[in-house]
Amino acid sequence: MAGPQVLLRDVTPADRDRLRVWRNQPDVAQWMYTDAQISEADHARWFAAALSDPARRYWIIELDGEPVGLANLADISPVNRRCAWAYYLASPSVRGKGVGAYVEYWVIEHVFGALALSRLWCEVLVENEAVWKLHESFGFRREALLRQHVWKNGQPRDVVGLGLLADDWVEVREASRERLRAKGYDLT
Repeated sequence: MAGPQVLLRDVTPADRDRLRVWRNQPDVAQWMYTDAQISEADHARWFAAALSDPARRYWIIELDGEPVGLANLADISPVNRRCAWAYYLASPSVRGKGVGAYVEYWVIEHVFGALALSRLWCEVLVENEAVWKLHESFGFRREALLRQHVWKNGQPRDVVGLGLLADDWVEVREASRERLRAKGYDLT
């Protein structure tokens, strides 16, 4: 029985309009640091900068050939051997199917394998418990509670800071692979 087919492919100029639509969706925007609707001009500036910045990397997440979300690395620092990451699933129909877990695994493998970095970190709004718990299930450790770190809808929001070291990943990698295989994901 074939499981879900998830692919992360590089973002291309053809993805520009799709990303703006996704970023403005209420169920995506609620977890971002900004509240304002993203204008065409603001998005065009962000998109041009995103694709030209060597310290950032963006992938479209596809499920069975359909674009369903975005994953990215930011603040890539080969000198300090670290980077940050984030992702979102823009298609509500794919949530709860293990796609986020597969993306998490893929990004971690890429960061510690292909990029040979030693630290990966992320920030998550504290009320987005499902996501920070997912990160913890892959070995991330809570390293910070950033109080009133962002303002959403005119209210301060706390942010959880999580970090994963390459050494931490070694300890949980096989268990993470087994969980994904049990959901039907091919990790070859």
